[in-house]
Amino acid sequence: MNGVFQSLEESRKANGACALALIDPDVKNDLILTDLVNRVVDANFDAILVGGSLIMDNGFEDRISRIRQNSSLPVIIFPGSSRQLSANADAVLFLSLLSGRNPQYLIGEQVESAPIIYHIGLEAISTGYILLDGGVKSSVQVMSNTNPLPVEKEDIILAHALAGQYMGMKVIFLESGSGAESVISKSLLSLLKSKLSIPIIAGGGITSAEFANDLVTAGADYLVIGNLLEKCDDPYKLKEITRVIHHRRSAN
Repeated sequence: MNGVFQSLEESRKANGACALALIDPDVKNDLILTDLVNRVVDANFDAILVGGSLIMDNGFEDRISRIRQNSSLPVIIFPGSSRQLSANADAVLFLSLLSGRNPQYLIGEQVESAPIIYHIGLEAISTGYILLDGGVKSSVQVMSNTNPLPVEKEDIILAHALAGQYMGMKVIFLESGSGAESVISKSLLSLLKSKLSIPIIAGGGITSAEFANDLVTAGADYLVIGNLLEKCDDPYKLKEITRVIHHRRSAN
């Protein structure tokens, strides 16, 4: 039986890229959680990422269960800390915050979470996480006590991404955080795509099919849609975004 990451990679290679929906499992989304999952399913996303930098209550497990009950899509934890783990998920992005220099998020959280991941049998997807400067102080920056990388310093970002690849990461994840004023550029993605041999996940500020198309054309292998999912009540707009992400499928 294929693992979650292998199955996603097969879909990516067949369809051109993959669309990942990010759902924040915080109390603020309780009343709309089922609706969010329905939007994801209807819009033809490939998988659901679940996670947030700070969860204000102890309802994480219950919300993971509700997401699982309302969708057959793979559920992948995008953890803000080692406390955000659940056997009800299919996999977890085993993140190392490469852009920061806080040892807690380079190896500390990983050591704390590894025995739990092993015990509950989660598939761990080794991920090099790079936070880019989006012009505003993101939740990730505050909670991790680290500085993001300037988006114009493409050579420095490339060096961090290559370091992740050489350390054996399966994917590189770049984002500017929610509410970013600036987002990942096409030139940066093109540079990374030309040098890396592992897939690239890009997130933050993807609010239109046009921008999604720009990113996958430049080299993004996975696109993460989060804020738009919560704010958009137009199912056609979400479907248009996933359609251009699945550009190879759309061409057939």
